[in-house]
Amino acid sequence: MLFLSQIKQGGVVCREGDEAHLVLGTSSVYELATEAVKNGVSLKSIIEKHGVGESVNLSELANNNQLDCPVRHPDPAHMYLTGTGLTHLGSAATRNAMHAKSEELTDSMKIFQMGVEGGKPKDGQEGVQPEWFYKGNGAGVIAPGGALPSPAFALDGGEEPEIAGFYLVGDDGKVHRLGYTLANEFSDHITERQNYLYLAHSKLRPASFGPELLVGELPMHIDGHSRIERGEKTLWEKGFLSGEDNMSHTFKNLEHHHFKYSIFRQPGDLHVHMFGTATLSFADGVQTQEGDVFEISSPTFGLPLRNVLAKADELNTEVTSL
Repeated sequence: MLFLSQIKQGGVVCREGDEAHLVLGTSSVYELATEAVKNGVSLKSIIEKHGVGESVNLSELANNNQLDCPVRHPDPAHMYLTGTGLTHLGSAATRNAMHAKSEELTDSMKIFQMGVEGGKPKDGQEGVQPEWFYKGNGAGVIAPGGALPSPAFALDGGEEPEIAGFYLVGDDGKVHRLGYTLANEFSDHITERQNYLYLAHSKLRPASFGPELLVGELPMHIDGHSRIERGEKTLWEKGFLSGEDNMSHTFKNLEHHHFKYSIFRQPGDLHVHMFGTATLSFADGVQTQEGDVFEISSPTFGLPLRNVLAKADELNTEVTSL
């Protein structure tokens, strides 16, 4: 298994097994990915071409908040944050509980059932499209260890432990998957609960990814753990499952329905696409507060993703005429 991490001050760490080394002759994973796409080769081949240098202590870098999101676009406006919901077996029950008001099936349950029945098509066939949401651009990407700022107007700031795929669009418009990371999709579930049509508003929040990018294919079954710490105590914790064995859609189907839109195949753009979850502390009645620490971990992805919840300052949003 090959993992890549980005150092904030510049530099790329490559880890295989327990050994982590700096990659020579590059300052970012984005540079390496761009070089790989232009040469039509794999990221692993480009790293072998560059070679590796001195060994580093990856855990120490993480503990000192020196690791960034594994891949960033140099222009945040060309980095898209998007995702899909109701993709995991069990995810519909959590969502349905927020919106159910009668015996009638909610739209959440209907779209979940559509995924169960048609989210894993046979080769050569198109599966049903999932729920989709837009989260923002690269300006909303928070580094591992950094503070996740909840807007002053937010009603809630809650974790969503997910897996995210990173994709770079080549000059010819073809899409190249760089790898996968842990993600804290971070949403406002109280706003969402008021009305399902507020889902779009609830998703316009920052998110965090990493610290390590898994290069290669995902296992079919992934075990993870989500935890919230308040002070010296664990406020809440729960395991979560991912991977296609635990999903109602294939990753290929989710990717297809995102990149079928030509606006998402613009040369040079970087996409981070989150694949959903079935585990939320909010569903268990937890109300987070400033200073709480979110930790999302999985042995599949190496180092855990940790972020502290912060409250953003109130901004003046008055619009003036020119």
